[in-house]
Amino acid sequence: MMLVDGRVRESVSALDRGLLYGDGLFETIRFVDGVAPLWPRHIQRLAQGCGRLRLPVPDCALLWREAQSATQHMASAVLRITLTRGVGQRGYAMPEAPCVTRIVAAFPMPATGVAACRDGVRLHLCETRLAEQPLLAGIKHLNRLEQVLARAEWSDPAIAEGLLCDLRGNAISATAANLFAVIGGVPVTPRVDRCGVAGVLRAELLDVLPDVQVRDLPLAECLAASELFLSSSVRGILPVQAVGDTVFAPGPVTRAMKAHWRGLGFAVE
Repeated sequence: MMLVDGRVRESVSALDRGLLYGDGLFETIRFVDGVAPLWPRHIQRLAQGCGRLRLPVPDCALLWREAQSATQHMASAVLRITLTRGVGQRGYAMPEAPCVTRIVAAFPMPATGVAACRDGVRLHLCETRLAEQPLLAGIKHLNRLEQVLARAEWSDPAIAEGLLCDLRGNAISATAANLFAVIGGVPVTPRVDRCGVAGVLRAELLDVLPDVQVRDLPLAECLAASELFLSSSVRGILPVQAVGDTVFAPGPVTRAMKAHWRGLGFAVE
């Protein structure tokens, strides 16, 4: 089901600023039997993004009611909340009183695959680099062209994701997941204050991983890690099996985080 400003429909105005300029935000939230264990973190990030983009913060109770309506009768669903600045006059200037477009849409949960969850996924090392823009870093704004171009770099179905670096040669993330490495027994995740997305499952793991480091992660150091895994609020914890010809195996930190994911209320597919 898809709701646009609370009504069942699947279209918005051709003059909507989300379409014209990517002027908006989105959240992708996993529901299991009507429950979204990471909902508070999603809503917190959405509010932070609204503050950054100078958008009115939506009514959280209203979003929850619409989310429940959209996901009803779906045992496992992916909910996407999209907010745009709505329709305005032509040009980049923000409307003085924006009429936000609110889209709440539910989709069936795609199968990740038992083998991918157990043994890990293969990554393509992307040539596309993430540009630095601290004003937009961390939030889930609507402009995902870097990720679109990166994902176009491979078509091999055996490769599940791509590893993205910044212009300085630091590993940042996958195209649609955050990255964690275990280096010398210490968990490390790249900083995302210059580019990248601050994922909600990443935030959850930062609260539970002992001695975790958030720092620059040069690609060479990343590829020398003893463990690599991805975190996604939809797909959960995915061990990395290989990046190109560099092979990895799930280790104790990865297994512990998979157990934590299950403990939140998510089943391993």
